Formats: sequence, C-alpha cells, structure tokens
Amino acid sequence: MSRTKVLEQHQIEQKIIRMAWEIYEQNFEETEIVIAGIHAQGYMLAQRLSDQLNKISGLDVSLVKLELDKKNPLSKNITVDNNSELKNKVVVLVDDVLNSGKTLIYSSQYFLNNQVKKLMTAVLIDRNYRLFPIKADVVGISLSTTMQEHVTVDLGNNEAVFLD
Repeated sequence: MSRTKVLEQHQIEQKIIRMAWEIYEQNFEETEIVIAGIHAQGYMLAQRLSDQLNKISGLDVSLVKLELDKKNPLSKNITVDNNSELKNKVVVLVDDVLNSGKTLIYSSQYFLNNQVKKLMTAVLIDRNYRLFPIKADVVGISLSTTMQEHVTVDLGNNEAVFLD
C-alpha cells in the first residue's frame, strides 16, 4: 500500500496556529481555559495548542492529559493527570484524528460529569466517518478518505500526516 504525505511540518504548524486562534476567538471573554489532550498524539497536539494560546492570548491556560482505552473505553476508568477544578470552566478536548467519534464521545463523558461551563472539541484531522453523535468544533483539515485508508499523525521528530 502506498503512503501519501498529507501535511508537512510547516503546514501542521500553520494549522495549529489557526486552530489556537479559533479557540481564542470563541473564548476571548473567558479568563481561563483547560486544554485536555487525549493520550498520546492528542496530548502532543494539546501541548502545541496550549503554547500557541499562551502566545496569542491573555487566557490562563491549563493543560491536562486524559487517558483511556481507545479500543474499549468502558474497560477501565478514564483518568486525567491534573486534578485541577473543572467545574464551571471551559474545556477544549483535543485529539489528533476524529474518525468514528468513539474516543471523543467517551472522553467527553468525563468532563460532563464534572459540570464544565462549556466543552469544545478540537482535532487536527477530521475524517467524517461518525458512528457517534459528536463533531469537532475546531478542525485543522477535513480529509475525504475511504474506510480502508488509515491516517497516521506523527507530531514527534518526523512531523507529518500520512494517508496509508
């Protein structure tokens, strides 16, 4: 199977900057915001969004890591690494790819149980194959793909997005 590079490093950076601006524009009246990244690539994206929000806004930005079993989200408890108070706060839930919506919908449950003021979702790649009723509020890029294709996001040393 061939591998196609969808986004290169500088394009990913541009998407992240634009996504941060969108988050800020939708929350400019707030004093603080929580950026919650889904382990592992989602958290790396959340870190980058958090850094950008700190550069462009006066918001007090908290970064938290959310962990769950993506294949079987009910098999163990969802954990969040930072015990910051979430009640009445704006939370942006971040993941790298939105495909079926399963990971985002189960992750959202954690924050809804903590009575947040507002819950937004942000993804770098939106594939539009929803099986669950959730959408991304902030999207880096929407990709039209087949169900057989796979999107790989690498936010590490060889930063790129591939379609396999």
